[in-house]
Amino acid sequence: MTVPEFINDIIQYDFVRKGLFASIMVGIICGVLGCFIVLRGLSLMGDAVSHAIVPGVAISFIFSINIFYGAVAAGTLAALGIGYVQQNSRIKQDSSIGIIFTAFLALGVLLIRHAKSGIKLDSIMFGSLTSVQSNDMWLTLVIGAIVLAALLLFYKELVVSTFDPIMAAAYGLPTRLIHYALMVLLTLVTVASMQTVGVILVVSLLIMPASTAYLLTNRLSIMMLLSAVFGVMSTLVGLYYSFAYDLQSGAVIVLAAFVIFVLAFFLSPGRGILWRGIGKLLRLSQPASSSQQAIIKLIRKRG
Repeated sequence: MTVPEFINDIIQYDFVRKGLFASIMVGIICGVLGCFIVLRGLSLMGDAVSHAIVPGVAISFIFSINIFYGAVAAGTLAALGIGYVQQNSRIKQDSSIGIIFTAFLALGVLLIRHAKSGIKLDSIMFGSLTSVQSNDMWLTLVIGAIVLAALLLFYKELVVSTFDPIMAAAYGLPTRLIHYALMVLLTLVTVASMQTVGVILVVSLLIMPASTAYLLTNRLSIMMLLSAVFGVMSTLVGLYYSFAYDLQSGAVIVLAAFVIFVLAFFLSPGRGILWRGIGKLLRLSQPASSSQQAIIKLIRKRG
């Protein structure tokens, strides 16, 4: 499938337009929120919350309610449970995350396998752009608006608590409340991304675009903008190749994000492996200064 043919399919088929809209929104909100997840060192927490919504989805299908409510409730409960175990025992955060999210995921798998419904485990785990419905598209839009508005409204508090939590606590900011509010936003983003990349791969879309942007800039505002752009690029490339070659949409999107990260990792100006290697070669090829020559002579004399 060529690009003009893909554009023609977007114009002609409604389900392709829905998949395109959902993928763009997911790329934006995952990219922006992912910056705070990466900078706070909460990548593993993001993985835990994304897995923990599975039993909430299953319970929603069992009781015929909207999956949004069950998923958000399960994700929030998991985040609270991780914090409670960590604060009331000798168990550290990484261990408490492993305990809670594996238990939630196992419970979700059992509920899905035994629930008499049309729910498919693969579509939850890995996503399916071809099955995006109108209500999924609007849900993604609403969640995206809520997440972006919250990040914009509490931007200063998030910045202070992210870069200097001790100073934030000294100023009277509710750092623990900010943390759990961020976990709720993370749960919302996971629910919005479920149809596109699935709960297994959403953490990749949260981390990779943000990490790529982190290699290119030291300013948070620019990092958020670049991360959103990389997120959209990844989802668009993934959408194209998944439709063109009948591939799993979530996996292709994540691989596209990984390719962008690898390019930045090697080619990032001043920080990339290639540029640092070139700079090192240039420094080695330059003649030593008088002070460096004196040090070299001293070392040789003592040797």
